[in-house]
Amino acid sequence: MAVPTVQPRSPEPRPEFWLLAWARKLGNSLGRPVFAVVLSMIAGAIVIMISPGGSPGAAASAYQTLFQGSFGDPQSISFTLVRVGPLILTGLGVAIAFRAGLFNIGAEGQLAIGAMVAGMIAFKEPHWPAWALIPLMLIASIIAGAIWGGIAGWLKAWRGAHEVVTTIMLNWIAFYLTDYLIDGPFKAPSQATQTPPLPAQATLPRISTAYDQLLGGFLPRIDPNAYNLDVGFLLALLALVVYWFITARTTFGYELRVIGQNPKAARYAGIRTGRNIFLVMAISGAFSGLAGAIHLMGQFPYTLIATTFSIDPTGFDAIAVSLLGRTTAIGVLLASLFFGGLRQGGYLMQLNANIPGDLVYIIQALVLFCIAAEFLPAIQRALPAWMSFSRRPALATGIKEPTVIDLPREGAASSNGEPVPVEGDAAATDSATVERHSERVEED
Repeated sequence: MAVPTVQPRSPEPRPEFWLLAWARKLGNSLGRPVFAVVLSMIAGAIVIMISPGGSPGAAASAYQTLFQGSFGDPQSISFTLVRVGPLILTGLGVAIAFRAGLFNIGAEGQLAIGAMVAGMIAFKEPHWPAWALIPLMLIASIIAGAIWGGIAGWLKAWRGAHEVVTTIMLNWIAFYLTDYLIDGPFKAPSQATQTPPLPAQATLPRISTAYDQLLGGFLPRIDPNAYNLDVGFLLALLALVVYWFITARTTFGYELRVIGQNPKAARYAGIRTGRNIFLVMAISGAFSGLAGAIHLMGQFPYTLIATTFSIDPTGFDAIAVSLLGRTTAIGVLLASLFFGGLRQGGYLMQLNANIPGDLVYIIQALVLFCIAAEFLPAIQRALPAWMSFSRRPALATGIKEPTVIDLPREGAASSNGEPVPVEGDAAATDSATVERHSERVEED
């Protein structure tokens, strides 16, 4: 009887196998967003070329001006990052709701409430020192946004009200409520439809100012008027770390993914879906409320102006940021840089290249269209097998064939003439019976 001995362990995968797996994972993560961006840029170039007076040169000049106005020099980067900070925070708010299968359209209303509450505290306590006033304003904006988002979550968990409808309605309630407060109790005495500026100690310092104070004595100084990026951007980066930790390193983040993929299975597994829905919408509102505060406290003119929240695109751009970033922390950061660059560079493109600023909105809409249409997976399925990357794991090399030895069967004589018993003959007999049965089935 021939039986194999214990097979040797396969060697550890070579480093190139790990590199190939990492590259494949990175390609799967970035493939759809990058393809959507490239396709939208190509479509935008076609729109320019078919416009009156358009040409390939005009399209190239428009995109060159767009890049120059957003990332062409340090000053342009500073202006772009000013837009990126609120986009990161509102994008995180929408993304964490997407993780639970919820569609938060209320980021703009939550941003408005957060900014309004932060401003109200500054106007009520204008003489507090900065070390107490700034943290209080930021915390209050987080709580206000969480309450505003939690209302939609509570209605969803308690009454089953669809979050799209409730968040849209809450947006308009927030717009009209803030307009009433700006035009009424907090209106500047000699101004129309706006509040007075925030006290100086209630504003966020600029990064260039902090740099000059700390390092300007022995390093080249920076003009604060030329680089207006404030420390609110650093708070947005900190929020990215918090979001990553919540979604990737906590039980709550795992439960959100389960609820988003299959709510019935989550309930069957004992996950409290109602509580988690309320919490995730509250956290979503907290991110957006903080975005409103840093936008108010970090940038000139440091005032609240009526009717501006309803036309501010930041909260609605957050939906595109979340979708393009695929609800990951690094994806939201990259998508915010892309959309922030489009917004900032669009003005220079309109002035210098004579291209309408609406091209930015066309590109943004095309990005969302390409992501929603799933063009890349459809193209991958249509490609022949030899043109697509195989997802089968590579076989490890260097595995030796098992060693086979012959053992004497029962009844065979040993060296002293005695029969040699062999364990496992019953299993061998059963195996032979199964084989004979299989042969009979095949013959039938």
